[in-house]
Amino acid sequence: MIKQREIRSDLYKTKYKMKINSYILLTGMLLLSFSCKDSYIDEITPVAAGADETAPEVTVSFPSEGTMIRVTEDVTAIDIKFEVSDDIEIGDIKVQMDGTEIGAYSDFIDYRRAVVTLPYDQLDNGEHALKVIATDLSGKTTEETINFQKAEPYQPQYDGEVFYAPFDAENLDLVSLTAATAVGAPAFTQDRVAGTNAYAGATGAYLTFPTTGLLSEEFSASFWYKINASPDRAGILVIGPPDEVNPSNMNNRTGGFRLFREGSATRQVFKLNVGNGTADSWFDGGDNAAINPTVDTGWIHIAFTISGTEAAVYINGEVASKGAFTGVDWEGCDILSVMSGAPRFVEWGHVSDRSFMDELRIFNKALSLEEIQTIIANEQP
Repeated sequence: MIKQREIRSDLYKTKYKMKINSYILLTGMLLLSFSCKDSYIDEITPVAAGADETAPEVTVSFPSEGTMIRVTEDVTAIDIKFEVSDDIEIGDIKVQMDGTEIGAYSDFIDYRRAVVTLPYDQLDNGEHALKVIATDLSGKTTEETINFQKAEPYQPQYDGEVFYAPFDAENLDLVSLTAATAVGAPAFTQDRVAGTNAYAGATGAYLTFPTTGLLSEEFSASFWYKINASPDRAGILVIGPPDEVNPSNMNNRTGGFRLFREGSATRQVFKLNVGNGTADSWFDGGDNAAINPTVDTGWIHIAFTISGTEAAVYINGEVASKGAFTGVDWEGCDILSVMSGAPRFVEWGHVSDRSFMDELRIFNKALSLEEIQTIIANEQP
């Protein structure tokens, strides 16, 4: 009997505790409900939309005004990117390319702001006009027109041409569409031979390109050059191997080539050094390869050629230096430096050149004198 009473007592206590806890929970919920109502927590309060005072805003991020699109194909695909916002609600958006509708939108997750990426895969060569037309619910309309171009793919102009950089506000090889890596702050100048601009050197500045597709048993380069007397020595074009013996001050001349200038304030000599894998050869034309930088000679044309039997330097279509050579070795030559010897030819101070350069072309053959003179005649400023 005692055990049964104890069990009943325990059951009573448990039920009593459960009832008390239920009362406490219910009371708490009621208090919380009144508290939420009194403080308006989690209440949805309608807000009047107000007057629609302004037209939609349209911002096109790509393409931008004046964009030049360069690819190797005649027809290409781009992603058109823009944003539309309105003070009350966007009604619809239409997108046109050259007057033809290519996109339309009327359903928006965020009714005040739309961020759109529109793929377009029929962009052909020439000038184009992109128009984004946004209308809000009150009928106000905003139009944004972007004028841009797709350039025709560049076709090499000369036999064996594998690289062409016109420096028309872009440090770009038009043959492969490879962009240069710019070191320092190289610039552009409107004092040019052709096109719209030329490369303008600056202290500590130069360009590098990968040499992929540029190296062969025969090699030539052609360009226009306008000298700046300061500094009195500089690298102009260099493709050389790394210097593992002296990595912080490189000057390994066993492979590749180095075209540079040096001399005095009144006499600068253009020189070519080429490595055959074990030793280097010099092609220094002396007076034939010298100019006075204090005299305004304007633009001069420089070219050099390397074959398995000889190397030569040409200035304004005339031989400045020529000699026998057994063939260039390209082992480890993965960087083309433009307007500096850095990073592979710096030990003797042939670093950044503050001169101008234009119409740089590279060939996978040794150009003849006649071919060089033809290039000069075609590009003559």
